[in-house]
Amino acid sequence: MYKYAGIIVNSTSIQLDKLFTYEIPEELIGRVQRGNRVLIPFGMGNKKIDGFVIELYSNVEDLKRTKKILNVYDKFPNLTDNDLSLIEKMRVKYLCTYMECIKTIIPSIFFKGTKNRVENFIFIGEKLKGRYDKEPYKSIYHIVNDNNGKYNKTSLSKKFKLSLSSINTMLKHNYLYQSTKIVNRFDQRKYNYYEWKHLNYEQKIAVDSVMNSEESMFLIHGITGSGKTEIYMHLVNEMMKDGKESIILIPEISLTPQMVERFKGRFGKDIAIFHSKLSDGERYDEWLRVKEKKVKLAIGARSAIFLPFENLGLIVIDEEHETSYKSESNPKYIAKEIGEFKTEINGCKLVLGSATPAIDTYYRCIKNEIKLITINKRADGAVLPEINIVDMRDELLNNNKSIFSRSLFKEIKLRLDKNEQIILFLNRRGFSTFVSCRKCGFVFKCKNCDIALTYHSYENNMVCHYCGNKNKITKVCPKCGSKYVKYFGVGTEKVEEEIKKYFPKARTLRMDFDTTRRKNAYENIYNEFKNGRADILVGTQMIAKGLDFKNVTLVGVIAADTSLNIPDFKATERTFQLITQVSGRAGRGEKMGKVIVQTYNPDNYSIVYAANNNYFKFYSEEIQLRHIMNYPPFVELMLINMSSENEQILIKSIQNVGINLKDFLKSNDKIEVLGPCPCEISKIKNNYRWQIIIKGNLDSNLKIKIKNFIYKLIKDVYNDVRISIDSNPISLV
Repeated sequence: MYKYAGIIVNSTSIQLDKLFTYEIPEELIGRVQRGNRVLIPFGMGNKKIDGFVIELYSNVEDLKRTKKILNVYDKFPNLTDNDLSLIEKMRVKYLCTYMECIKTIIPSIFFKGTKNRVENFIFIGEKLKGRYDKEPYKSIYHIVNDNNGKYNKTSLSKKFKLSLSSINTMLKHNYLYQSTKIVNRFDQRKYNYYEWKHLNYEQKIAVDSVMNSEESMFLIHGITGSGKTEIYMHLVNEMMKDGKESIILIPEISLTPQMVERFKGRFGKDIAIFHSKLSDGERYDEWLRVKEKKVKLAIGARSAIFLPFENLGLIVIDEEHETSYKSESNPKYIAKEIGEFKTEINGCKLVLGSATPAIDTYYRCIKNEIKLITINKRADGAVLPEINIVDMRDELLNNNKSIFSRSLFKEIKLRLDKNEQIILFLNRRGFSTFVSCRKCGFVFKCKNCDIALTYHSYENNMVCHYCGNKNKITKVCPKCGSKYVKYFGVGTEKVEEEIKKYFPKARTLRMDFDTTRRKNAYENIYNEFKNGRADILVGTQMIAKGLDFKNVTLVGVIAADTSLNIPDFKATERTFQLITQVSGRAGRGEKMGKVIVQTYNPDNYSIVYAANNNYFKFYSEEIQLRHIMNYPPFVELMLINMSSENEQILIKSIQNVGINLKDFLKSNDKIEVLGPCPCEISKIKNNYRWQIIIKGNLDSNLKIKIKNFIYKLIKDVYNDVRISIDSNPISLV
């Protein structure tokens, strides 16, 4: 019988990241379990705070200072034994605290109080009599009778234009009454049946390989349009036959409507949907449905990987190469690494899918750490689109200063005449990328960040994409006083305007961060385009993958160099992936597709191999460069980022860290310390930013030692300087 508990208090402070021993009072013995959320007294003043039970003990040595647990919150443990095992792995891998892991795994609503949505619905009560057996009471009575318990007081009044005062009077005299109900906030819509498709030979091999292999990790490297989603569906079906549960991860919320539509059309509505666009309450409802074993399948973004399935059989990470699977806040996890931990803990299978796998993933396949499954043909006999590279330098020489090359302009007109659909891709939102004075060269920058402001025409403002600061447009240069203030560069908003200018009859939609801020905006845009109510879809990377529109026959990549010019070791990989993925949106039906890639670097190997749809040649060249330059997957990286509003304190602190770190690691000749130096964007939200990169053979123990060493060095300026340590950065920008 356990009489004591090791508890983590609700704080992300490193100083409090340890177990505190509490006594379990007699009335709570048996109720307190590992993973329970409890109320405890803490500190000198015995402040009442939340905690989580991590361990249980029969006896402890020192009983004098042991306090008692005050209460147990929930009827069930919030964290399972498997969750607690995962937390231990995450703490080591990502150098984070218990509570940072816990707050990632369970819904945030647990820390905010109320969880269930409760509403009062109106029912009829006693029969009308006396002065109430007339209008307006008779109408209210009959309407409620027809909709007994369907509406609450407010919605009843609004829908049928009834007097709230009269409804309240009838409630007071018992002619109506209210009954409390818990309202479910999950999607209960019915979807059209999505027929099972006959698998082709390669798809069958893929399903059989996963189901019948002793291996636990797989990469399905299938070209765009090869039917990977159909493979996932068959795998889920096989798991359901065995009574096991599945998680499907997708990288973009924009893909959710399509994936939900297909899976719910195939498996019914009892599927949990989990992503950041849901409210806290909706996320809790979906989490609870999984906890109560009401669903066997979940679809969502990276956080869905933590849903509390008890009999998990399959995790699928679609478009596994995507950077959105990486968390930028503590714990700085990558979804596929969590998936790998879960295969060890839960004994499930992990399936990664992509037409353009991450270099490190494919490298692990070559080393036989992950089983590789290759699919070289499109499903249903569709043909890959023809891809043409256009050198925009030649367009300038031919006096074409438009954002559309002559060939792209011609193809847009041709497809519109044929009533076919078009996707135009530019991974940069806004109208223009910066505003500058043509006389003195002054660039309008954000006062809080070291970044050029982007002009947005729809609100006629210059906006910072990092802190959200907005500035009114001025026609006079603040530096030289000239009136030669002009807009430079192109964003999706500008592309949309140019389409409307040159093709006024074309129905155009835009999908980027600005047009998808509102709830359900992704789904509305997706349905509009899918149902043929628009001819052209302009968008950023959220349209570059996964979407399946049979009538899209033309894809235009407006500027292929946008990602190529980023100063990062993964710039060419990212460029290859984006071009290949967005090209794959064309020709997915019976009609032949075409892709126009506009670039100022037509000879760059990432663009050439993307145009030839040759992943292996790209991989071969890229992996050689990584080896020569000593970058992942051949070494581990560790990124130390420090920031402060006080630039002098920051520089002094990080230089001290840099000098001492180099001395601390000098005995290891396989480790390189680069920096300190300012970050690529040296100021965000009034905070100056510097960084140090550590590169080499870094195991978990050494990373923990480095972290502890750094925190000791900055203890005197801890309140003035923020520190962020990323043990496995996917970008150095």
